[in-house]
Amino acid sequence: MTAWQDVESAEPEFARRVRALFEAHRHKTIATVRADGAPRISGIEASFEDGELVFGSMANARKGADLRRDPRFALHSATVDPIEGAEAQWPGEAKIAGRAVPAAAAGEQAEGDRFHADVTEVVHTHLDPEATVLVVEWWTPQHGLRRAERA
Repeated sequence: MTAWQDVESAEPEFARRVRALFEAHRHKTIATVRADGAPRISGIEASFEDGELVFGSMANARKGADLRRDPRFALHSATVDPIEGAEAQWPGEAKIAGRAVPAAAAGEQAEGDRFHADVTEVVHTHLDPEATVLVVEWWTPQHGLRRAERA
């Protein structure tokens, strides 16, 4: 299992930027897989606790049922538009994908569903300092940090 602290240890500056984007706003968006294989997008709150990315679902909610059946998820930070004329200050957006591990597996008790993230990919999309190029940086446990630029 790859915990958030593993990302922080491997790429501290990258992890700091991604975490700042997730902590900038309370509400995030999560994608899960429905029983029929279709995607489901839901609002969610997530937090970083003791080196782990954790999130939950109210009892009997569909996203919790999705994650118990198929643990794959993609979590997206809140998205804000760049300010016209100040595009270079746009912080970008971040995504974390992985598998949801029930907190009960770690001996925790919770009302509803509580999960820890087994991180498989972390992405930060932003602009270069001149705001002329889109920069996509992504980290995986297998390949580390990579970067692509798109004009």
